Amino acid sequence: MNLAGWILRLAGWRVEITVSECSKCVICVAPHTSNWDFILGKLAYWSVKRKANFLMKESWFVWPLGYFFRALGGIPVPRKRGSSLTEHLVKLMRERSQMNLAVTPEGTRSLKYKRRTGFLHIAYEANVPIELGKIDFAKKLITITDTFIPTGEVEADLKAVKQYYSDATALYPHKFTTQ
Repeated sequence: MNLAGWILRLAGWRVEITVSECSKCVICVAPHTSNWDFILGKLAYWSVKRKANFLMKESWFVWPLGYFFRALGGIPVPRKRGSSLTEHLVKLMRERSQMNLAVTPEGTRSLKYKRRTGFLHIAYEANVPIELGKIDFAKKLITITDTFIPTGEVEADLKAVKQYYSDATALYPHKFTTQ
């Protein structure tokens, strides 16, 4: 067992990542109600010796943190409008030989009824699968056991993904809904 697995086990967490390792995919991670979700998700992926990129506010990528977050796989998200993050990520996905991109469809740790759909567009346009990652605080279980292939029908795809997470318990349940 590596250090990441040992830390999770010491904290009482179990990890079940049974999907085959992909050279390219989008990893949809939910629920996302706390910064602990990022730490737990990173540790879980490291525990099975896999690397993933992640999105983070551009304001975190200042010296010296910028070097640290980039080394961990961070991709800064600009706060200003005018550029298409989705197009940029599709381009990166197509150019790189390996890229597993972790995305939280809520886009924030606050309660949101409307999910962002960029992760569906990225996967569909880059022709890569979506691994469904679940962080369940009630069970202390982190899983990636299912893969979803987007159809391009965004509303239907989003409905299916939301349904998948309907049994997950967030750290702050009042901040998460699949409605």
